[in-house]
Amino acid sequence: MRKGFCAVPAALALALTLSACGSEAPPAPADAGEAREQPDAVPVPVTGPQVRVLAFGDSLFAGYNLADGESYPAVLEAALRQRGIDARVTNAGVSGDTTQAGWQRIGFALDNLSEPPDLAIVELGGNDLLRGIPPAQTRENLAAILAALDERGIPVLLMGMRAPPNLGADFVAQFDAIYPALSQRYDAELVPFFLEAVYDQPELIQPDRVHPTAEGVEALVAATLDEVVAALPDPDARDGPAD
Repeated sequence: MRKGFCAVPAALALALTLSACGSEAPPAPADAGEAREQPDAVPVPVTGPQVRVLAFGDSLFAGYNLADGESYPAVLEAALRQRGIDARVTNAGVSGDTTQAGWQRIGFALDNLSEPPDLAIVELGGNDLLRGIPPAQTRENLAAILAALDERGIPVLLMGMRAPPNLGADFVAQFDAIYPALSQRYDAELVPFFLEAVYDQPELIQPDRVHPTAEGVEALVAATLDEVVAALPDPDARDGPAD
């Protein structure tokens, strides 16, 4: 679990909380597909059973304005395979999704998978900030998503967000408490601030000042890869007891 967080400058933080990109009816989750090569890593032979990961989020997962293979789920899949993990990451990111929209489609996303995931990575909340949705509502929606995953026995890695200070001390305190509280309540692993690796690096952000570039996505994957690996269930637990 990652620790620590640097305060986000108000203007930049608000810009980084995702634009409310329009979206139509939720598409069925898509496999991450061919991911970008990671030239600096030394590949490890891929072994063991396949690990199925559901990346459930908004435009930060959908790969807004990026080429095929440059989204966070695609780059994550490549990075996991370079660790020797036979990973298959399904991209269920929808640009513009609030936590309420995520709650409305979580069942659809799970039902359209050929097999239940071994891990769900949940990344939502930025659009709630942009729209000024009350933290209590954001918390309720995220709790409903985590409860739906918990009911199906699916482990979760929760990607946290942070409220910019210009929203007021009370709002910030309520919002920032959501992710650690729900992580503890539902026994989910937590990345306290998903954008920590890029929020203060403008060269890693697209001209819209909102979404990470391809290089920014690589930085996000590098910063969170250890947490993803740690959140994966033990292979023996996935396979069940030996005969």
